[in-house]
Amino acid sequence: MHPSRRTFLIASASTLVLLPLARAAQAESPMVAETDPNAQALGYRADATHVDKTKFARYAAGQDCGNCTFYQGKSSDSAANCPLFGGKRVAAAGWCNGYNKRV
Repeated sequence: MHPSRRTFLIASASTLVLLPLARAAQAESPMVAETDPNAQALGYRADATHVDKTKFARYAAGQDCGNCTFYQGKSSDSAANCPLFGGKRVAAAGWCNGYNKRV
């Protein structure tokens, strides 16, 4: 029974060590580029002040990724993951046509 217990303890310790590394890797996902096909389709701009208001009439001043329901970070974070872009990070100051105000 010692090999089973030993294997369990080693696996448990490894999991505890690797879990924070996995979270750190997830937090460091790549930034979405404005040239990304999905970003272009949603009209993503890393700086909301550069949104083409004639093309995206939904845009209103004060809307940005940092206060969107899809933004997976704190509003104080400079960038965070967004499920609309496959988990890639978006700028908090950015905007896209998928914007939905966080309540």
